[in-house]
Amino acid sequence: MLISHVFEDRVLHVTLLRDLDVAGRAAAALHIETLLSAHCPRHVRIQLPTTDPSPASLSVLARARRLCEGLGVPLSVVGPVRIGPRARPAAA
Repeated sequence: MLISHVFEDRVLHVTLLRDLDVAGRAAAALHIETLLSAHCPRHVRIQLPTTDPSPASLSVLARARRLCEGLGVPLSVVGPVRIGPRARPAAA
């Protein structure tokens, strides 16, 4: 599986589960396009798996941006979720 998604309050949350390679790029782009067509979201949020995404991951992101622009749907992109000491609030 290359991506996961949740559709909640007309917001489509898409997560790239791993940094993509060329072989996964087309499948992920097609999956996102299908999700956009099926859900007609009012907003799309894509979470990248790394702070330094591969060219294939950036290509999927660019494709999603073009699709969202064509539909008039805003797109937000967020980085990876940090787990560990850096994610915890500092002690007061």
